Amino acid sequence: MSIKNKLNRLKPHLKTESDKLAPEPQPSRSVVERGDIPFLNIWKENGVSPYYTDKDYCLIREVTFPLETLHGKYRFADYLLAIDAWNNSSLKHPLSAKGHQPDELFFFDTETTGLGGGTGNTIFLLGYASFNGKEIVLKQHILPQPGSEVPLYMSFLENIDYAKMVTYNGKAFDWPQVKTRHTLIREHVPKLPPFGHFDLYHAARRIWKHRLESVKLSTVEKEILAFERKDDIPGFLAPMIYFDFVERKHPEGMIGILQHNEKDILSLISLYTHLTFQLLGIDQTQTGKETFEVGRWYSYLGETEAAEIVFSKLSEGNDAEAVKAKHALAFQLKKKRNWKAAATLWEEVVSKGDLLIQIDACIELAKLFEHHCKSFEKAIFYTERALDIHSRENERLHDELLKRFNRLKRKQRNI
Repeated sequence: MSIKNKLNRLKPHLKTESDKLAPEPQPSRSVVERGDIPFLNIWKENGVSPYYTDKDYCLIREVTFPLETLHGKYRFADYLLAIDAWNNSSLKHPLSAKGHQPDELFFFDTETTGLGGGTGNTIFLLGYASFNGKEIVLKQHILPQPGSEVPLYMSFLENIDYAKMVTYNGKAFDWPQVKTRHTLIREHVPKLPPFGHFDLYHAARRIWKHRLESVKLSTVEKEILAFERKDDIPGFLAPMIYFDFVERKHPEGMIGILQHNEKDILSLISLYTHLTFQLLGIDQTQTGKETFEVGRWYSYLGETEAAEIVFSKLSEGNDAEAVKAKHALAFQLKKKRNWKAAATLWEEVVSKGDLLIQIDACIELAKLFEHHCKSFEKAIFYTERALDIHSRENERLHDELLKRFNRLKRKQRNI
């Protein structure tokens, strides 16, 4: 049966089951006898095995991928190069894996019964991938029915011993959900381990907001990683499919969700690799806009030297990105009190930039010549230039420029 037909069969559940609130876990519930799990043979055919506790069970799927496996534009072996690159870099960055080995990171994603928070939203799939020294191992822990969260979290937590977790919007959604559900059964399972968190969603927004209308993972996969899903179950249908599985017990729909979740997790590995290559200047296909955003990020972080290197390299051209890089580099030089070099760059920006960036450069030149070079004539010149360029639609800016112009004229008369 095609995925389209499967989804059509599930349509009656859309307005009923998807609106249900999942019950809070009941760790004392009874369970079927070991081996007496519905459709266990189908689960096993798909690499899924049961995990038992004294009173309950969950299901675990495990699959491995050789390092030569290609996911989008990267092989998983490139992830090892990315970690090595961070360890050979002196740059400080929120995504830096410096001091860590490839097997100390794990790439994590969940599937839940809804997008809201609170105890009414149940996680029914915990998935993660990591490097075991020779290949990528992906594990998925499946909740067979609401109330079986003790074995779900027990099986998950007994294997989690990493330094860094990598997610996509996991800081805002996935991990808070894990902590919420864990709180309800914390007396029965191990504590949540402490580790650092790399959230790639925020990085994607910083670097590709100019290029993508949306930074959903599926969009980033297609437009940035050159990975396009085929015959994939849409993520928003996962709750409906799970409720159908709880009702019928047949794993058919859940197998599709496992494959969807697998793609999410593997994309995190390729995305972390790509972001690393972008941030460290390894990606030879990096666009000017991407380079500029990387430089801005370093500047925001206070990595002045790194920002200067990026902006200097980009400013060598004559296109719009080169002009923006000159503008940004001038700010870096201003921070270092290199007034002359900053003025030279801003004068280039005034002659080559678009109207908005010209106005900014004129204002900076006026400030610089007034306060540091003590040239009121040039300060007045660039203030007048800004007044000529700017649109009267911005009355506040006009008033500020006019006020600056009048002050400079008074100063000039009093010399």
